Amino acid sequence: METVDKILSRLDNADNAVKNSVENELVSMGSSVLPELVNELQVVKGIKRGVVAMTLIRIGSESVEYLKKAAHDNKDFEWVAEYLIREIEGAKAA
Repeated sequence: METVDKILSRLDNADNAVKNSVENELVSMGSSVLPELVNELQVVKGIKRGVVAMTLIRIGSESVEYLKKAAHDNKDFEWVAEYLIREIEGAKAA
């Protein structure tokens, strides 16, 4: 199985089809990649960051505990984590 970092490397110069494919692949990997996704979210930029954020939202409530821990450990990341948690919890309530 490829690492999250290796999968995300496919996003360099990617079109929308590749972007969607990468996001779907990451979502299909489920909760096993959550620690790695949350770590990546704190360092990646641009398209990669958007894909990782959407993946966490799509995986859903299982992401929340990892986001909370990252926000606690990294105050610069806190607002990002809080935003994603609100998105996840809002989607769950709808």
